Amino acid sequence: MTVTPASASPTVKYKRIVLKLSGEVLRGKGSDPLDPKVLEHVCSQVKEIHDLGVQVCVVIGGGNIFRGLQGEKRGVDRTTGDYMGMLATVINGLAIMDSLEKMGVTTRVQSAIPMNQVAEPFILRRAMRHLEKGRVVIFVAGTGNPYFSTDTTAALRASEMGANVIFKATKVDGIYDKDPKKFPDAVKYDEITFIDALRQRLNVMDSTAFSLCLDNNVPILVFDLNDPHAIQKAVTGQKVGTLVHG
Repeated sequence: MTVTPASASPTVKYKRIVLKLSGEVLRGKGSDPLDPKVLEHVCSQVKEIHDLGVQVCVVIGGGNIFRGLQGEKRGVDRTTGDYMGMLATVINGLAIMDSLEKMGVTTRVQSAIPMNQVAEPFILRRAMRHLEKGRVVIFVAGTGNPYFSTDTTAALRASEMGANVIFKATKVDGIYDKDPKKFPDAVKYDEITFIDALRQRLNVMDSTAFSLCLDNNVPILVFDLNDPHAIQKAVTGQKVGTLVHG
């Protein structure tokens, strides 16, 4: 299957995207780390934009299962804890793959840590070829290195893959000048430059990820995933969330 160029559809603003999902998004409201309804909700949104001809890469976190920093607080060595967190992202990536393929979307999982019986190794040219063939590519195991977050993974893969934008799907509807949960007068930005975000010390991504995006001019769109068609709205250029750009 050959992917339909995004230019063939006047509604599509971005041809190739990296969708950054936190592991917590998959938890839902219960205690189960993987909520089937949330998983279906997320994957149906990915299918929506895939059907428009958009080339989709997904970077998934593992915080719903294990987070390295949390392990450190429990006495787990930081490096060991980070590797445990990377393995958690593999579980999430396989769950997303399974859900997408049940919806008829061909998917490949690529891991930064070799585990050939579970996922392909991350190989840039192979990942590019998958996108050209109309497959969704899910990147798991972070960068393969401790001390680097999945935000950094998203920034790195977006730079390597030549993505037009990073979609950071969260539980907040954009970026505010201060915490909207604590301050009722918090002001939401429709868009903001990298430099202004740095000056105001806005928590968009961690510093390493943010620097990569700044240096490689990869815009970041932060939006609320709870909207049932948020990703489609974002990819078609509708007003949603906050855009951080150069």
